[in-house]
Amino acid sequence: MRKRILHVIIINLSVFICNVFIQLLYWSFIIAFITQCEYILYIFIRILWASKGTPLSASERQPVSIIICAKNEARNLKKNLPAFLSQNYKDETGKTMYEVIAVNDASTDDTAQVLQELELQNDNLNVVTISPHTERNLPGKKYALSQGVAQAKYNWLLLADADCTPATGKWIQYMVAPLAAGKEIVAGYGGYLKTAGSLNAFIRWETLHTFLQYSTYIKVGKPYMGVGRNLACTKAVLQKAQQSEIWNALPSGDDDLLVSICGYKNNTAVICTQDAFTYSDAKKTWQEWMNQKQRHLSTGKYYKSNIKLLLGMYGVSHAALWLCFLVLLFTSYWKMVILLMVIRCTVYWLLWMVTNIKLQEKNQVYLFPFFDIGWMIYNFAFLPYITWKNKKNWK
Repeated sequence: MRKRILHVIIINLSVFICNVFIQLLYWSFIIAFITQCEYILYIFIRILWASKGTPLSASERQPVSIIICAKNEARNLKKNLPAFLSQNYKDETGKTMYEVIAVNDASTDDTAQVLQELELQNDNLNVVTISPHTERNLPGKKYALSQGVAQAKYNWLLLADADCTPATGKWIQYMVAPLAAGKEIVAGYGGYLKTAGSLNAFIRWETLHTFLQYSTYIKVGKPYMGVGRNLACTKAVLQKAQQSEIWNALPSGDDDLLVSICGYKNNTAVICTQDAFTYSDAKKTWQEWMNQKQRHLSTGKYYKSNIKLLLGMYGVSHAALWLCFLVLLFTSYWKMVILLMVIRCTVYWLLWMVTNIKLQEKNQVYLFPFFDIGWMIYNFAFLPYITWKNKKNWK
């Protein structure tokens, strides 16, 4: 008799605990759904009004210094540097209004030879060479960038990477236009060239998704990052960032830290027109891409507290929504969670489609469901680098 009573008690207790757990999952799903909708309606929807900008006329132009830091980038420099050196950025008399500073950071390949040949052919190319034996006061790329800034003749700076190329000859005209209007930092889009394969498709979507986030955060007055392969700023604001205590924390991350340290509502702009894009070759293997993302994501822990909270809530709500949804499909709540998930996904995927169009990305729409779930896995995989670990190497 006692055993039967005990058995009934255990069963009832198990049912009660199971019901409580399901209730917690359901309300967690509802909270995550509401949170995701708030991000859409308050922040991400502003991509609809992303500025295409207006190119500077010849009479408005001020001289610009383009800084490109390179370490063992001979092949990329030979392929991409001519596009930087042939920009249509001249004054009313036809005089070239910009210089390109290429910093050779102790390369061991043919970088020095490639730069020497290009320097002989282009009067507006200035090569800065750092010896392997040079004593450094800054880690990694930060030191190379500081040397480039020190050699820059002009107050307007454009930062790019050796492995990228401007989409058009009007790149400078568009990217520095907000500087002429009084802004100090201008974030652009650095896309990846389309090739076959799932890795390339996910890299291009993840880059699009990242742009959607940082561009709309700029729109709401909360700038926190840019991409170093397409970023304009004044020399004064970059030098201010270099004096910050957190500037030396990482060998790279200069782009994010510049915006995070010095960006605020009224001094930061974003440009969203193809004339102002840059493009790079995406990584070919998952391991190469993971190494790159570990370096990129290491900067996030140095963002301002309110930004970390906002980004964290977005990531957590995204993961909670999908995890709770998958479990609740096997409960009595299945109809409601399917309805809410359809609403959420429809709005999100439409927003991604609009961003796709604005950024001239192609053939990604049918992959949105896989990317949506994949981004949850992405966040779990890189959590150590997002929260506490640092990637120590630049290259």
